[in-house]
Amino acid sequence: MNIIIHDLNSEQFYSIFPDISDDTVVIDNNGNINKCTGCFGCWIKTPGRCVIKDGYENMGELFSKAEKITIICKCTYGCYSPFIKNVLDRALSYFLPSFELINNETHHKKRYAFPFRLFVYFYGENISEDEKKTAESLVKSNSVNYNCRECRCFFVSDLKYISMDGSGGQQK
Repeated sequence: MNIIIHDLNSEQFYSIFPDISDDTVVIDNNGNINKCTGCFGCWIKTPGRCVIKDGYENMGELFSKAEKITIICKCTYGCYSPFIKNVLDRALSYFLPSFELINNETHHKKRYAFPFRLFVYFYGENISEDEKKTAESLVKSNSVNYNCRECRCFFVSDLKYISMDGSGGQQK
């Protein structure tokens, strides 16, 4: 299964992906996502599932079933847009509350053993070199946290350079 998480409007999204295959789950902003409250309910009360019932409570489990996750996101000061950040926060249940050392860094242990491929497309005009460096570092850190088997980060000024096959844009 593939997952596309995006912050585009419907018209933009379907101009890029007019035909979505049945094995692709699209996560977009339907206006109902609540912020992660840091209650740790996804670890303690309902392990592997967020306690907030708004349609985004299964992000961790969904990530665990993905072959590839593609994020399409406006580059916001070298970071994800608020909606994308919120989805990633709500996927906290992908991890366990205990820790392990990876490359001399402390990371949460994984609840699920199946690693996915992560492709991130940052779009926007005039993304500075500093913003690109910050975004690349963020994506790389996320790929370590999620134990990704492949990670690619792209910057595009035009949405037409976004593709499902991990090509396009200016790869970093």
